[in-house]
Amino acid sequence: MRTGSRVLLVLLFPVWGSAAAVNGDLTVRPACKPGFSEEDYTAFVSQNIMEGQKLLKVKFNNCAGNKGVRYETNSLDFKVRADGTMYAAHRVQMPSKQLILMVIAWDPQTLGRWEAIVRLLVAEKFQHSGHKPKGRRTMPGELAQPQSDTLLPWRQHQSANGLRRQKRDWVIPPINVPENSRGPFPQQLVRIRSDKDKEIHIRYSITGVGADQPPMEVFSIDPVSGRMYVTRPMDREERASYHLRAHAVDMNGNKVENPIDLYIYVIDMNDNRPEFINQVYNGSVDEGSKPGTYVMTVTANDADDSTTANGMVRYRIVTQTPQSPSQNMFTINSETGDIVTVAAGLDREKVQQYIVIVQATDMEGNLNYGLSNTATAIITVTDVNDNPPEFTTSTYSGEVPENRVEVVVANLTVMDRDQPHSPNWNAIYRIISGDPSGHFTIRTDPVTNEGMVTVVKAVDYEMNRAFMLTVMVSNQAPLASGIQMSFQSTAGVTISVTDVNEAPYFPTNHKLIRLEEGVPTGTVLTTFSAVDPDRFMQQAVRYSKLSDPANWLNINATNGQITTAAVLDRESDYIKNNVYEATFLAADNGIPPASGTGTLQIYLIDINDNAPELLPKEAQICEKPNLNVINITAADADIDPNVGPFVFELPSVPSAVRKNWTITRLNGDYAQLSLRIMYLEAGVYDVPIIVTDSGNPPLYNTSVIKVKVCPCDENGDCTTIGAVAAAGLGTGAIIAILICIIILLTMVLLFVVWMKRREKERHTKQLLIDPEDDVRDNILKYDEEGGGEEDQDYDLSQLQQPETMDHVLNKTPGVRRVDERPIGAEPQYPIRPVIPHPGDIGDFINEGLRAADNDPTAPPYDSLLVFDYEGSGSTAGSVSSLNSSSSGDQDYDYLNDWGPRFKKLADMYGGGEED
Repeated sequence: MRTGSRVLLVLLFPVWGSAAAVNGDLTVRPACKPGFSEEDYTAFVSQNIMEGQKLLKVKFNNCAGNKGVRYETNSLDFKVRADGTMYAAHRVQMPSKQLILMVIAWDPQTLGRWEAIVRLLVAEKFQHSGHKPKGRRTMPGELAQPQSDTLLPWRQHQSANGLRRQKRDWVIPPINVPENSRGPFPQQLVRIRSDKDKEIHIRYSITGVGADQPPMEVFSIDPVSGRMYVTRPMDREERASYHLRAHAVDMNGNKVENPIDLYIYVIDMNDNRPEFINQVYNGSVDEGSKPGTYVMTVTANDADDSTTANGMVRYRIVTQTPQSPSQNMFTINSETGDIVTVAAGLDREKVQQYIVIVQATDMEGNLNYGLSNTATAIITVTDVNDNPPEFTTSTYSGEVPENRVEVVVANLTVMDRDQPHSPNWNAIYRIISGDPSGHFTIRTDPVTNEGMVTVVKAVDYEMNRAFMLTVMVSNQAPLASGIQMSFQSTAGVTISVTDVNEAPYFPTNHKLIRLEEGVPTGTVLTTFSAVDPDRFMQQAVRYSKLSDPANWLNINATNGQITTAAVLDRESDYIKNNVYEATFLAADNGIPPASGTGTLQIYLIDINDNAPELLPKEAQICEKPNLNVINITAADADIDPNVGPFVFELPSVPSAVRKNWTITRLNGDYAQLSLRIMYLEAGVYDVPIIVTDSGNPPLYNTSVIKVKVCPCDENGDCTTIGAVAAAGLGTGAIIAILICIIILLTMVLLFVVWMKRREKERHTKQLLIDPEDDVRDNILKYDEEGGGEEDQDYDLSQLQQPETMDHVLNKTPGVRRVDERPIGAEPQYPIRPVIPHPGDIGDFINEGLRAADNDPTAPPYDSLLVFDYEGSGSTAGSVSSLNSSSSGDQDYDYLNDWGPRFKKLADMYGGGEED
């Protein structure tokens, strides 16, 4: 910036400014109008403001002596006394270079409300010498001085040596623009002027958000005069402030002054209603709650400035439905929106739900100036267990047959005024007396809440004919504090037991007896009797068998005496673990009859009634001793002590047994059988052995073991031939078996060869047809002459007459074989008679056969033989002219003269008689 320049900032508020007209004369004021002396006050303060420090004094006149006028601010940090003095409510540190407040004057008599703006500027960056703060007016009696709102960033000082310009920066106060202005637009805000505009032409411009940055063209400036305008209404909720920079350049675009920062603040207006977060709020409170119990919180937000009264929301309850038991059951905290109870008497059984209309108003709840909105709070009174369940009657009765379980005897009904199907309503029943044995229980019906008295343990008429129960009912949830049980929560239940015909029963079931096996038939074992529990009924009991697997027992039908019907054998398959089981039936003669079953178990004691058996039954041994032996043992159906140790011995008769064999004892259960002699001829030998057990008395058995004696190899194993020999087949028998096998294989081979030869002859043999057969209208297969046209690629054009013969070479006439069309001049043949001579045709065919057979170039398959080309004409005409009807007058007898080759054709058309 050049030395000697200065910038003038002219603040102009043509629309909403409130400065009085000054024309060099005294200010002319109209009649008394209530309001502040200024709309905008400015005070210079330090960075830190002490508690109670006076800032400035606002002047207000309500044209009635200011009696009762109250002042307030939109900030909790500052307050205004009754004389208009603004002071700090507590210690405050300025958050920025400028703080804008609003002072409100309220007249309670007229309910009038007036506002003024207060700007607090930090004083350390301002020069106060010769400067009159904005908002001051020329008072009456003073000289009228032209008011100047020009701020000089560079001040001029005069000294003895003349003028000297000293550069010092000023803080440009922010420009305040109220939102929602109605225009007209554009509205002038300020004028920016450089003192150099008298020397050169200067162009002014502004940059920043709202000028050349989105949102575009909110502010504009006259480039010549420097007047800055706002072009449309402002919305603080859209944007609260703007930061612009003003530029001054010459006509060539050269910078004349440094850019100046301009801060534009949008002054909030109360143009937004409070909005509840939810239109409907749901809360709950227990019935019987004390006053002051928290219920819920409602919240409303105001888009206006929350630091001013425009955005300060207060709550109140408008209506409450129903107004029972009081019209003011709830209250709301005006600042937080907390709803609490304010009166006692909440009873869910009377009022289950309250609907409360809550109103939120800004301007700190001032209904005259604030904007309001409403929401609905639905408060549900939740149930507490303040009503004990009560029986609908004091006594109940029921009846149950004896020996029945899971039977509902009686239904107990109760009444509970608490919320149905909740723990406060659900009933729990208890039997407190009258059932020491636990025959009954009481279950709750989940739907009706009734108590169902149910039999869980069978009752006996002969033991108890009636029960007197005392039952008590309570809730699943405990009673609320201070609530006592009702005397109606206890009742009596009388249950009668009816007698029914009960089945007889066996006192000892299963009954076990012990006896030795083998007792004779008819032996009395025991008496298996039943008892009839019906003591008050005279009934007879009869017995019968229900299950006797081996049919060994009998029972007396009147007294239940058990006798044997056969000999009891412990080794029988019907015995399991030495025990035999039988089931018997005891039935009475009641109406209807009843029966019971009992099981008798007989434990059979073993006796030595089974001789031991030798094992194994067959064995194999080498023909020479000392190579191997046979281990033998015994099996006994009895049990200890009637089994081993066993005694093994060879009988003395026949004498050859002890001569050839010997037995060596190993232990009480095993022994070894071996050869006594040095060699025994191969074969099968029956060796008798006497086996004796250790019973008392002992039993013995002579068992025979078949021993195969065979030649063995060096390992002691029988050879194959030896095994066969030992089986009883000699060498001659073995040879005979082998010869038979060879003969059988030879016959099978000859049969296969014969079948193949026969198949070959069948294919090569010519198919002969009996001459007696009528072959007309049939296909006759004389022989296979090749594949024919199906597998031969013939040029059938050879059968047609050539169109030109110019290119054909002459060939030797005569019969020949070629594989192409005949070449050479077409020979001329005499016209044959209609009936050809049989000899000529035969000679012609025979000559062709000889030529074909003698041709060395003929392939080994059938091919097309061209005997001669017969020309283009035919005296026979079309083949279709042939008549196959047997009624024609054509004579075919000449075919008989053509030899045996045409015999079949002569038989078909010659009319010869059939043999």
